This record gives sequence, structure tokens and C-alpha cells, in this order.
Amino acid sequence: MNTNHVNKIARELSLQNRQVQATAELLGEGATVPFIARYRKEATGTMDEVAITAVRDRLEQLAELDARREAILKSLIERDLLTDELNQQILAAEAMAELEDIYLPYRPKRRTRATIAREKGLEPLAMLIYAQNANTVPQAEAAAFVSEENGVMSVEDALAGARDIIAEMVSEDQQARAEMRELFSRGGSITASVVKDKAEEGAKYKDYFDWSEPIDRAPSHRVLAMMRGENEGFLKLHVAPPEDQAVHRLQERFVTGGTPASAQVELAVQDGYKRLLSPSMETEIRAELKKWADEEAIKVFAANLRELMLSPPLGQKNVLAVDPGFRTGCKVVCLDRQGKLIHNDTIYPHTGEGKLREAGVAVLSLVKKFKTEVIAIGNGTAGRETEQFIRQLGLPGEIAVVMVNESGASIYSASDVAREEFPDYDVTVRGSVSIGRRLMDPLAELVKIDPKSIGVGQYQHDVDQKSLKRSLDDTVMSCVNGVGVEVNTASKQLLTYVSGLGPQLADNIVRFRNENGPFASRVQLKKVKGLGPKAFEQAAGFLRIRGGKNPLDSSAVHPESYYVVDQMSKDAGCTVQDLIRDENARKQIKLDQYVSEKVGLPTLRDIMDELAKPGRDPREQFEVFQFAEGVEKMEDLQVGMKLPGIVTNVTAFGAFVDIGVHQDGLVHISHLADKFVRDPNAVVKVQQRVSVTVLAVDIPRGRISLSMKSAPT
Repeated sequence: MNTNHVNKIARELSLQNRQVQATAELLGEGATVPFIARYRKEATGTMDEVAITAVRDRLEQLAELDARREAILKSLIERDLLTDELNQQILAAEAMAELEDIYLPYRPKRRTRATIAREKGLEPLAMLIYAQNANTVPQAEAAAFVSEENGVMSVEDALAGARDIIAEMVSEDQQARAEMRELFSRGGSITASVVKDKAEEGAKYKDYFDWSEPIDRAPSHRVLAMMRGENEGFLKLHVAPPEDQAVHRLQERFVTGGTPASAQVELAVQDGYKRLLSPSMETEIRAELKKWADEEAIKVFAANLRELMLSPPLGQKNVLAVDPGFRTGCKVVCLDRQGKLIHNDTIYPHTGEGKLREAGVAVLSLVKKFKTEVIAIGNGTAGRETEQFIRQLGLPGEIAVVMVNESGASIYSASDVAREEFPDYDVTVRGSVSIGRRLMDPLAELVKIDPKSIGVGQYQHDVDQKSLKRSLDDTVMSCVNGVGVEVNTASKQLLTYVSGLGPQLADNIVRFRNENGPFASRVQLKKVKGLGPKAFEQAAGFLRIRGGKNPLDSSAVHPESYYVVDQMSKDAGCTVQDLIRDENARKQIKLDQYVSEKVGLPTLRDIMDELAKPGRDPREQFEVFQFAEGVEKMEDLQVGMKLPGIVTNVTAFGAFVDIGVHQDGLVHISHLADKFVRDPNAVVKVQQRVSVTVLAVDIPRGRISLSMKSAPT
């Protein structure tokens, strides 16, 4: 373990060294973030998942920095360029940009104008001019370097070559680069313009045809929008501070007087900035700007995904699920309380009176036959019309009708996962099943879909895909382990995200379950092929076995702590089951008596919380939501209408809300609250129920403007 890394991270994240050290050691041993956060609180000082993830990511960044440092040192040693001073500089570098700046003058490069000038023997002239002595006459000194043999044909050739060398020195100067980096970051602007003859084709980017704003004020969504426009060939982007300001800064650094030699250096500085330093800095700052914008977009995506995956589950109910359609009909499936497909059919309520009556009879018959408790309807094409049809059937009042966001259902239905689950059914049946199951348990169903396809992101296809995947995988794993997984009913996809498992062990668990029947205890998991002590340690606390031999197997109490609960029940003169049932028995427990080297108060408090509500689901209770009656399409909207809605996506510029008209409306950030907010996630979350007012409806462009202000204007 690198002590310097530990100290540095502790300072940066305002943590204690021992917390970072313990976290680093646990990560190094293969522990997952959810496991460390939940079951190693004593070691980390109760650090949460956010802090542990930050330590993990920073450790990786510093390891990457060290790897680059070693590669640079190796290169310099091999070329016999490493001096003691240079070695110390490289070892002291704390950031990648600083390290690369130090290495830049020594980096192997293609032949440049400066290297050609050096080959012509002009470096002594360049250094003479760079010294800027008062008695140096550049033209006279340059005359001595004119040589047909060396390819220096005139005094001006010699001076031009000398300036090329000075220009490269300026562009590679470490302090100058640091100063320019700061100027670009804090004083630069991002400027966009339309590519010639592309205005009509790229009309969707017309807001950026003549656009400029400071880099440090540009929001991430605008940066990504402009960069997408550039990638598609419609926009040209330029990122830089005012040129005269940058050149003036450099001249203050490198031009030391008013001599004739200084005039040559001044020309070299101008050339060095425009030809070398500015393009280099722009490339670097654009990369940093893109990285920052990606990180912001990924944060938004991850926050939205978390809210969606932790949506309240309906629970175990008999569900009739409908994937709506007009001409092709509505695909209907009946699911039992475990989500098993027990019937499928197609009805045609939107193709004439005769078919409408037949569809009504069919639905009522299915509801009765399969004891339907809830009807789930996808919110896509024909969704509201199908909802209206269902509600007019005169169903028993206890049967709820719920609109379900079907985003991503079509992706699932055509996936390998769906084909494996339902090899004998087509995509339409699979899609309907997904809609029904998504209502019953959003988390269990959404893990089967690539998170990018769920539709709660912002520019998700433009951001760094590796970083996006890492963040979304972290989010899904956090959600799955935070809720816990019933090992005897969970799909392979859900088990994959359990701490310590992964695809192969998840598959092995399902195979074992199919061959040997339900697991009777957590200990039995050790019989699964490949599931060794380490995997068991990481996974066991997050896996639930309801109705098993040991009542603790259905809780989040880790098997490694069962002996503590056994001792508590013994001391209380009762069984573990009694301890769970009887609050008075639990109140007799004095936690201080059970503190040991292995178990501290944080774990003991968690154990007592679990005994009070073993295996409790942290998600909120499900509540039926209903859109406004009679408002089913955009043409039904009127300015000023107040409508109920569900937030479907939160972005940096506002929130999209489903109001039941097949087109989400936008609540711009300026209309999210009576007082202006900078972070939409501080006001609304995905799946939140809200009340909105219609501000504007643009049917040709398919746009709806909404407000959540108490008195919108």
C-alpha cells in the first residue's frame, strides 16, 4: 500500500488516514463497495458508499499516474537523459498534466521546424538571441550562420530558424504551460459557428450557429450539445482565451527588454503561442471540458437510474399486463403472483365496434379466470386509449389500473435474456411480460436491460462509455444490494449484481437451485460450484432466504454475526425468533456488552435494526397513480391546465414529465420552483408524482412546456 497515496487521498477527501488505509486494504482484498459500506463500518469509520467509491476511484487515478511516471523514467533512462534534478521533478509531480509538461521537452517527437533548425546548427544563434543582451545585433550574429552546406541560405533564414527554436522552447516551458492552462480554464470561451452550407441540414443546432460563452460558466448539457454538433459536421468549435491577452502574458514572461534581440523573441513568442501552445492547450482543455461534461451527465444519469430502480414495487399480485397497439392489437398476458407467465392473448379494442366488444368480453373473462388484482398498461402508443377502454369495462373497484413506463421494454423483448426466458414466445409477448413484471418489482426487471436503454439519461451516447458503464454498474449494484435479493426466486441477471457474485456464480446458483430445489439456508450456498469462502463472505448478507431454517437468513444480518445474535437471545432467555418478535426482549439487550475486537457498536446497531424489521424493503410503499381523465393526446391540452404527472427524466436543464398524452413535457429549470434552483435533482426525482401547469403546446414540433411554480407566468 502506497502511504503517500493514502495521505494524499485523506487530505483531498477530508478523511482520516486510517479510514483510507482500511478502505484501500479491503478493496485490495477484493471486497466490493456495498460490502465494505454495510459490513465493515468499524474498519472504515462508517464511511458510506459515496466516500468508498471516491477512495476507490482516486486510488486508481493515482496508480495510473504512477504507471505513467515509471514509463517516463524508463524512457529517459534508456536515452540517457535522466538527471538528478529531472528525476526529482518527475517524482514530485502530483498531476498528469504536470508530469506531461515536465516530460514534454524530452519526449520523442516527429521532426519539427525547431528540430530542423537545430540540425542546421542554429541553436547557438537561438540561445544568443534568447539571452536578449543589449549589445546583440541579431542580423549581424545571424550572418555567421549562413551556410549553403547547412541549408541556411540567408540571414533571414537563420533568424527564422532561431525563432522556431525559441518558439518551441516557449511552448514547452513548464511554467508557461501551467499559466496558459489556468488562463484557458478561467479566462477562455467556447465559441461555436455553423459550418459553411450546413445551416439548413443542421437546423437542430441553430441555437449554436453564432454562440460564445465563458468555459467556466458553460453548463454540461450545452457543452455536450455543441460537441455533438461538431461531431456530426454541423458546427465548428474553438476553445481559447482572447489571443492578445494570452500573447501578452507570455511576452511578460519571456521578453525581458527592448533590445533588437528582444524584438526577435517577441516574434517567436507570438508564433510559439499561435502555432504550438494555443493548439496544444485547446486540445487539452477541450479534453478536460469533455471529461467534466461527461462526469456531470453521468452523475445525472446515475441519480435518475437510482430513483427509477428503487421505485416502489407493487409486490406479489396477480397481474394482467397489456402492451397497447392500434392496428396490430393489444398484447395481453396474465402473470401469477411470482411473475410467472400463465396466459397470453391479443385483443383489438381499437379496430371497430365489433372488435371492441370482443376485447371487453375477453378481458373480463381473463380477470375472472386468473383472479387478476391489478392491470398494468404500457404508456406507449395507444396507451391512454387502452386505459380508457379498460376503465370503461366496469371492473370490480378493488382492481387497480396502472400506467407503466415501458421505456426499454422493447429492448428487453428482443434481447438474449428474453429469448432465454421465453424461447417459445415472440417479442410482443415478452414485452407485455416485462411491463407487468416492471410494475411488480421494477428493480428485478430493470436489471435485465442495458441501463443506457432505459431512457433516463442525458447525452448518454456521447459521454465516455467506459466511465458511464462503471457508474451505472455501481448504481445498479448499490440498488440491488441495498434492497437485498431473495435467492430462491431471483433471476440470473439480478443475482449477477449481488456483491461478490457476477455472471458465472449467478448462473451456478440458478443451476444448483433448479437441480436441488430451493435453498434451505445461507450455509447451503457454499455447496454451489465455485462459490468459495471469499464470495460467500461478500454475498451472503445480501441474499435472503425466507422461510428457511434460520430466521436470520431472511435478514441483512451477516452470517459472520449470527453468533452475536445467538448470544443475545441466550442472555435474554429466549430464542432468536422470540427476539425478532418481541420488542421488550430486544430492549433488554445492552449493546456495550457485545462489543469485541470483531464487532463494534455500528454493526451491533445494524443488527438491532434488522431484528426489529428483518429483511425490510427500503423502498417506499406503492401507490396507484392516475392521469387526468379526458386528457389523452396533445390536442387535448390547453394553456393554463393543471395536471398530475410523473417525472420521467431529470437533466441539467430541467425535468421531463409524463402527463399522459404520449409526449413528455419539459419543466425548464427556471420553472421547477418558485425560487431559482441550480440543481434540478434537488427539487425533483425520477418517478416522483408532481402537479404541473401547461405553459405552451407546440403540436407540429411535439413540444410541451410545463411549470411547477405555484403561480407560473
